[in-house]
Amino acid sequence: MTSATENMMEVQDVTKSFGDDWEQETVVENLSFSVKRNQLTAIVGPSGCGKSTVVNLLAGFELPDEGKILLDGKPVTGPSKNALVVFQETALMPWLTTYQNVTFGPKLRGDMKAGDLKAAAEKIIDTVGLREFRDKYPLQLSGGMQRRAELARALINQPLVMIMDEPFRGLDAMTRQLMQEFYLRLCEQEARTNVFVTSELEEAIILADKLIILSNRPASVREVMEVDLPRPRNLDMLGTPEAYEYKRHAMEILHEEALKSFKGASGTSDFLEAYSRRS
Repeated sequence: MTSATENMMEVQDVTKSFGDDWEQETVVENLSFSVKRNQLTAIVGPSGCGKSTVVNLLAGFELPDEGKILLDGKPVTGPSKNALVVFQETALMPWLTTYQNVTFGPKLRGDMKAGDLKAAAEKIIDTVGLREFRDKYPLQLSGGMQRRAELARALINQPLVMIMDEPFRGLDAMTRQLMQEFYLRLCEQEARTNVFVTSELEEAIILADKLIILSNRPASVREVMEVDLPRPRNLDMLGTPEAYEYKRHAMEILHEEALKSFKGASGTSDFLEAYSRRS
């Protein structure tokens, strides 16, 4: 049994609804899972199940109606530098250079001396491979470079947990693959606690130590899979029988959950009946 000290984050029976009292929609219901220290936990689920709401709850942008979320044993009561999100869309400020974007948060808070901040920023910018682009503006960077600058901006704050909200979505296939390989190396070198939310099942499997599969809305945990692929990893491992079996099993669950969203929709009863016979 996992002890509390092994968990950086714990989600305990969380329920979240939106709307007025007479027309509420429950988006997350009785959601419970844990995130181990220095591991990457990936979250997948059918489209529209509430993954973005889960991200907002973990980061403290939204608070649960019921249940609680603990970060390093303390309740999450709002946003903080200890749980930072890298979003799908870039949040880099276009009027600031890479270096200025990376140092903006610590400089605003005043929690690092100037010399220490400069040294930390230079190291992190070098880590993400942007040394030659430290004085470039976001529009002068490629999509992959912008994502790396986002990572650097989060890493300099030394968060207890990094929350990745489909950070490679929208990139072309080659750039996305390069970012996946880069992120694999970064996670294995840095040994940080990560929550990686994605719609791409293969991406989740190759990155994760643990895979959490969400149900159809309202989101709850349908299954937790330990991904026991050896590290260091590379994308070629997706062709192994072990990775294929993880994908096959997870895909079956996701299909089952996705089909639930069709129930009651006009014209879908025949489709669902045929699909059930096929399965």
